[in-house]
Amino acid sequence: MKSITRRTFLKQASVTGLSVASAGAFTSFEKADPAMKFGLVTYQWGRDWDLPTLIANCQKTGLLGVELRTQHAHKVEIDLSPAQRAEVKKRFADSPVTCIGYGSNFEYHSPDQAVVKKNIEDTKLYIQLCKDIGATGIKVKPNDLPAGVPKEKTIAQIAASFNEIGKFAAGLGQLIRVEVHGRYTQELPNMKAIFDQVTGPNVKICWNCNPEDLLPPGLEKNFDSVKKWFGDTVHVREMDSADYPYQQLMDLFTGMKYRGWILLEARTEPADRVAAMKEQLTIFNRMIHHAKRK
Repeated sequence: MKSITRRTFLKQASVTGLSVASAGAFTSFEKADPAMKFGLVTYQWGRDWDLPTLIANCQKTGLLGVELRTQHAHKVEIDLSPAQRAEVKKRFADSPVTCIGYGSNFEYHSPDQAVVKKNIEDTKLYIQLCKDIGATGIKVKPNDLPAGVPKEKTIAQIAASFNEIGKFAAGLGQLIRVEVHGRYTQELPNMKAIFDQVTGPNVKICWNCNPEDLLPPGLEKNFDSVKKWFGDTVHVREMDSADYPYQQLMDLFTGMKYRGWILLEARTEPADRVAAMKEQLTIFNRMIHHAKRK
């Protein structure tokens, strides 16, 4: 129901000439769903599945949303023709699985401005791809604070890049999902410093469950420092992992009445990935049930 609602809204907005940002589309996306949902990032467990297999396995397991990561076997890339893009869109539309978006590796921290410009321009090509396949946004990331460059300069450069691609994406009804990622940049004070300079309402944070989240002053305070910028995606690893407090995290998201996708970005190699996906959904549902009882 969610994907239909989004598509319908965007179609109506384009017909009426309504600005997506000013219409509050991105806020309405976050509020439209009754609860958090569990989906998949194709990072490891979906890396070698073609698109029909990926959709079928998501349907089998109940992980009914997927973020398509770049350079994987589903081969959803910018070299697709208009007809091929329409076919990708139709495959998702004909299934219960939502194509949430695209997981890119674009980054904007380089001291070489030619490199930054190319990342920005290539991002725009993939934003158009997201639009064409019926997705609602693209995942990007900051990835470093280079040595020899003042920290404040790089932070301002990254924020300015997000503002540029955000403006472009807004014109296509797309979100920019900024993964909390990279050496130094995945520290929450640095992510906050970047977003203090972000102006686009469609540029959002994708929480990424990094060890740095647990640095002083601790998970809850780090979470609270950036939660006003959360979008509609969160990346988690295996939720029964002992190296991250996933129950506490689900408590925090439940407490703020988060309405978005919790996406499994698994990194292990189970013998049966379909069975493992079902197991992770069971763990997720149990954690949410526990969080709601508190």
